[in-house]
Amino acid sequence: MKKYIVLDKQVGQTPLAAAEAWRATHPEYQSVSLAYAGRLDPMASGKLLVLIGDECKRQSEYHGLDKEYEFSVLFGISSDTADVLGRLKTASVIPAVTAEQLTDVAKSLIGDIELPYPHFSSKTVQGKPLHTWTMEGRLNEIEIPTAASTIYELELQRTETISRNEATATALLKIDTIPRVTELRKALGNDFRRVDVRQDWHTVSANTALPETYQIATFRCVASSGTYMRSLSEVIAQKVHTIGLAWHIHRTEIGQFNTTEKTWLQRYT
Repeated sequence: MKKYIVLDKQVGQTPLAAAEAWRATHPEYQSVSLAYAGRLDPMASGKLLVLIGDECKRQSEYHGLDKEYEFSVLFGISSDTADVLGRLKTASVIPAVTAEQLTDVAKSLIGDIELPYPHFSSKTVQGKPLHTWTMEGRLNEIEIPTAASTIYELELQRTETISRNEATATALLKIDTIPRVTELRKALGNDFRRVDVRQDWHTVSANTALPETYQIATFRCVASSGTYMRSLSEVIAQKVHTIGLAWHIHRTEIGQFNTTEKTWLQRYT
């Protein structure tokens, strides 16, 4: 029996759904325990490490693995989830951002860093997850905790510009990749609040006072375990004096990164 597998989680899948989809095609594992090591948000895709059988008992030993991501930041729109699946806020004016600025920002963020936990995360504050504080509209009553992590490499890959209508259409397609959640106890904010989130994006599309185009910057990042690309996206936007959200997150590597040689000592593939 294998100790682990690495799955390619799709946008819209939960880690559990990805693991169970694999199990469904491998009947020999129907009664075997599965546990993922390092979750991915519903809007993120990429490598998901799933432990099998007795290896699940060693799950904590896999929690410190380094990760590599390709992620994109959409400037001029933010959300309370820091990705496309949240309630939106918009900027009426977006400063022009150059590749040189973004390259300098990326360099400035390399090293040890404290990043705030996303408002929609399971991080507990005073016995209650942050996403519950957010849903209750009570974030002003608490201090948002931060997580210490290390960014080993962060580099700008490319920039592009899309229209406001194209941004809306793409966001709605991503939102609709998540299967409908009918069990309220499992539906964060009642089916991910999709009725309201969809309406927010439609409002963006219809609001002619907003910019006609939006800039997207794509980065490659190698970081220590627990580094939220959603939070990093917001920080990058702040550094160029605007708001932003994680437009795209794809995990490309899981393993142990050699910071001296700038290469992977171990990869889970």
